[in-house]
Amino acid sequence: MVSKPPAGDPVQDAPQVTPPQHAAAGLPAVGHTLRIAREQMGSLRTARTLLKVNQKDGFDCPGCAWPEEDKRHVAEFCENGAKAVAEEATLRRVTPEFFAAHPVADLAERSGYWLGQQGRITQPMLLPEGGDRYEPVTWERAFGILAEELRALDSPDEALFYTSGRTSNEAAFLLQLFAREFGTNNLPDCSNMCHESSGSALTETIGVGKGSVSLEDLHRADLIVVAGQNPGTNHPRMLSALEKAKAAGARIISVNPLPEAGLERFKNPQTPQGMFRGAALTDLFLQIRIGGDQALFRLLNKLVLATPGAVDEEFVREHTHGYEEFAAAAGEADWDETLAATGLERSEIERALEMVLASERTIVCWAMGLTQHKHSVPTIREVVNLLLLRGNIGRPGAGVCPVRGHSNVQGDRTMGIFERPAPAFLDALDKEFGIVSPRHHGFDVVRSIQALRDGEAKVFFAMGGNFVGATPDTEVTEAAMRRARLTVHVSTKLNRSHAVTGTRALILPTLGRTDKDVQKGGRQFVTVEDSMSLVHASRGNLPPASPHLLSEPAIVARMARAVLGDGSATPWEEFEADYARIRDRIARVVPGFEDFNARLAADPGGFALPHAPRDERRFPTKTGKANFTAAPVEYPRVPEGRLLLQTLRSHDQYNTTIYGLDDRYRGIKGGRRVVLVHPEDAAARGLADGAYADLVSEWTDGVERRAPGFRVVHYPTARGCAAAYYPETNVLVPLESTADVSNTPASKSVIVRLEQSPST
Repeated sequence: MVSKPPAGDPVQDAPQVTPPQHAAAGLPAVGHTLRIAREQMGSLRTARTLLKVNQKDGFDCPGCAWPEEDKRHVAEFCENGAKAVAEEATLRRVTPEFFAAHPVADLAERSGYWLGQQGRITQPMLLPEGGDRYEPVTWERAFGILAEELRALDSPDEALFYTSGRTSNEAAFLLQLFAREFGTNNLPDCSNMCHESSGSALTETIGVGKGSVSLEDLHRADLIVVAGQNPGTNHPRMLSALEKAKAAGARIISVNPLPEAGLERFKNPQTPQGMFRGAALTDLFLQIRIGGDQALFRLLNKLVLATPGAVDEEFVREHTHGYEEFAAAAGEADWDETLAATGLERSEIERALEMVLASERTIVCWAMGLTQHKHSVPTIREVVNLLLLRGNIGRPGAGVCPVRGHSNVQGDRTMGIFERPAPAFLDALDKEFGIVSPRHHGFDVVRSIQALRDGEAKVFFAMGGNFVGATPDTEVTEAAMRRARLTVHVSTKLNRSHAVTGTRALILPTLGRTDKDVQKGGRQFVTVEDSMSLVHASRGNLPPASPHLLSEPAIVARMARAVLGDGSATPWEEFEADYARIRDRIARVVPGFEDFNARLAADPGGFALPHAPRDERRFPTKTGKANFTAAPVEYPRVPEGRLLLQTLRSHDQYNTTIYGLDDRYRGIKGGRRVVLVHPEDAAARGLADGAYADLVSEWTDGVERRAPGFRVVHYPTARGCAAAYYPETNVLVPLESTADVSNTPASKSVIVRLEQSPST
């Protein structure tokens, strides 16, 4: 029996709080996974679906981008992956009758959790100008409206084409091809909000904006540093790799403002011993103050330089550039300033240094805790400096490991979803298709919101995702979206973005990863690229949620035909009929994809893309070498009486998708409006555990941004720091508060004051 979706929003402002846990996964994870799956899919469908997740003949999990080993376990998924699959493969349906019963104003009052729990959208829907609710529309009419609005623009640059990380390589390649044939590079994507800082820093320093390690490297490492990342919730299958590395002798340093259960102990549910006893993972926990990472790595670099024999002089001499300037800057690192910036003890940093010096093979992994600050790019450059000093790029068991958050976010960028494309990519695209791509840069996410706000953009098209829920400065973003003439969302389920519309709005329902895809050319599959540059196929196995759904490649192809008409020589119909035709073109445009179809046929597990620093110790930078860099040390300065807030996910959440109202590892149950504060910081503000406070952010523009009614939870955070869940706290992040160079929203360093809520 499959439960019905919730009829009304549950109470979310009175959570129960228990002490945080100190181990992740285990029997509770198995039980929770099975309960959620059965509620959404029923028992038989659960077995049929979960046994195909991340298998070579199955479909890629729509959750995170963590890779699989060549030999797969029968249950090759984690708790959060199973939740993602269950919500997509659910038997719940959102029909035209649902929209008739729920005006847009009603949807706008619902929580993201309630919206997501309603199920799969079954038909294309239109919100007409002046209308108060969505109504059914034919696909032909929907594409006609799109063509009408896009052709009416004064410039192609008045259109924005956003891409979520769940989009396949094939659909992403077609979308960027259409956008450029239409005449714009306005291709913002979710990378702009997460790992853009990583790509910016790595492209400059090693010449490739991707990680340089494989799973085998992790298993062979002597030392793994996990900085600004919570794999227990955000990338749970990474814990298996860390467990295997530990068993082989690796040591692990965790650098984070919050203690995280998954990095303390991992109870691997795939083995009886792991299920109940588990493995301790972290050898050294550095509870750093938010934003202090650059100062930490700068001081470590100074100390390495001062240690006789610690620098790999041959590697530095033969493969790097800028060493002298970097060494001079590192020499200025100051112990007192570093301790103030990090909140660490001198002995902790000295212990970290001992572990760095004892390691011949070091990997540094990171995620949003490093990428979403004003100084994120210099911070990641400083991480690279440390690895270069010890020769830990292009060495087995060593390298950089930015852990991507969404299933194909890295593949989308590889396929050309980028507002600042390389000229060589555009040259290859133009040669292959006989078009003239625009060469001027387009808009990223923040710039797209500004363009909508300022009337520079009029049509917004989103391929997946929840743009309104994911972006900063919620009130500004929502007002900007409502200025659009047309908003379009290619979606499987409802989210907040469907309730914040332009003058007209379209919802175009699409096949999910779990759905069987049959076109004129027969049964199709798509491909994805994981966080370690492995490309593999994904084949859905379930009957589609509705006969009225189109695949993402089909939606792009039909949109292109409707908009470009007979003036386009691109064979859009062929691409829709047979995705192998798309892959043939990718093979001729994107380096590393030569013989794309043949390689997939030869190896169902896929293939690794080339990575010059990893494979050859060749660095395709402007200098032709790996670049040491030097930048002033930055860290947030917080005024007296204020706290530094980081936004984060709960354990019942993936990006903006809310699976439930619990955060099991942090001891939160039945609510999301909580703020985690060190007991001494809370006491200094007169806030008892269980009190309610408004979070008010302060920034240079003088605008007060307020998130009301958060339960104060006394929690072992770093002193002076606080944490709360997004998207509820996105309202506090100023649109113009972004990382230098990458323009990524600075969501991990928001200066706030806590005001006791009037009702308490």
